Amino acid sequence: MPRPTAKICGLSTPAAIDAAVRGGASHVGFVFFPPSPRNVGFEQVRSIAGRVPAHIRRVGVFVDPSDDLIDGAIASAALDVLQLHKTTPDRIAAIRARTRRETWGALAVKTRADLDKASALAGAADRILYDAKTPDSAALPGGMGVRFDWALLDGFRHPAPWALSGGLDAANIGEALTRTGAQLVDVSSGVETAPGVKSETRILAFLRAAAGT
Repeated sequence: MPRPTAKICGLSTPAAIDAAVRGGASHVGFVFFPPSPRNVGFEQVRSIAGRVPAHIRRVGVFVDPSDDLIDGAIASAALDVLQLHKTTPDRIAAIRARTRRETWGALAVKTRADLDKASALAGAADRILYDAKTPDSAALPGGMGVRFDWALLDGFRHPAPWALSGGLDAANIGEALTRTGAQLVDVSSGVETAPGVKSETRILAFLRAAAGT
């Protein structure tokens, strides 16, 4: 089985990007959602995105975005992938067709019934990102350190390529990979010392643990 790959999300500083690159991340994520403590503006991301080598995929993270926001983010960060939260399958498909970018549809998971929505995303997105469902009152759809019960994925027939997110960190990533068989994992708050403040040490520790080294 191929070695799992990992996305470090919510990057906003040169040091954090350099740590992700040095640690062997396959993807880096930039958040374009103003309520998030990880939000980056176009000028900010333009100044740091150039540090990402061509072999590492640049992912833009959005919450039901407008076309203008997507276009500005693509132009500023040279995005390879669009990760869409709280976005309908029809809208995801339209964004994918218009931008011709690899597109991920996030699926918030708390119960097995939530996984029933995966089939609708499969026809719209290139990849499904299983993420922990946050409380209805939460301002953010992710990045809150919440995890879902990985046992919900036991025996589930994934209708498309997929990735695992939600509450991952260096201490539990080994268990998560063993339990779910995920080949791509996504971390944000699990490599932070405070919301939006990435730790180079934690990024490297997570990537080592994900690689089993």
